[in-house]
Amino acid sequence: MSKIAFVTGGSRGLGKDMALRIAEKGLDVVLTYKSNKEEAAKVVEAIEAKGQRAFAVQLDTSKTDSFDSVIAEIRNTLKEKRGQETVDFLVNNAGIGVVNPITETTEEQFDTLSDIHLKGVFFLTQKLIPLLNQGGGIINISSGLARFSMPGYAAYAMMKGGIEVFSRYLAKELGSKGIRANTIAPGAIETDFGGGAVRDNEQFNQAVASITALGRAGLPEDIGGVVAFLCTEDACWVNAQRIEVSGGMNI
Repeated sequence: MSKIAFVTGGSRGLGKDMALRIAEKGLDVVLTYKSNKEEAAKVVEAIEAKGQRAFAVQLDTSKTDSFDSVIAEIRNTLKEKRGQETVDFLVNNAGIGVVNPITETTEEQFDTLSDIHLKGVFFLTQKLIPLLNQGGGIINISSGLARFSMPGYAAYAMMKGGIEVFSRYLAKELGSKGIRANTIAPGAIETDFGGGAVRDNEQFNQAVASITALGRAGLPEDIGGVVAFLCTEDACWVNAQRIEVSGGMNI
């Protein structure tokens, strides 16, 4: 039976590409969406067209009180469709962007970022650890902004810095179970993230390209394959690592 990956925020952007590339490696996929059921269904259809099974579930990663019911739904679906209730890989990808200087960031914005990028990731992972098979792995999505600084991203980058620490602790505590934990840190990518600034603002796009060694902003397909690699046996000895996928930003 194929291994299976659980990808949060898999209906669009980076998460969509991750889900598709993971399927190309021969894995089945459970993907989550927050509100756009139709887009999630299209991703499921695309994965099934590749010969793998896929399932979509609604999940707001900021609502920790919903996690038990969502995981119960996932377990029931997997048992019915696959005859088992476990998964092999967890990809914590779901997120939003808030761009504001430190002096203008509100407590509400800070709490929203924390609920989604830090608290939500911590407790969803905690709930899913019992479902992870021996030899599986966790991939947490951070950001290049946890290494270099750009005005307006302080609160967001703080959360991503916390996720990188969390990944190392996961690797330490779950190593005895044969479960690996790594961080992928994308650079600036052309998606709708943060209002689509990198994709739609030509001036900002060129500014990103000017500080990137490979001379352009990133695309979603630059990221998914690296995540998919970590879901294979080829990455069985990669653990507790931060892998930046930025084309060489600010080096």
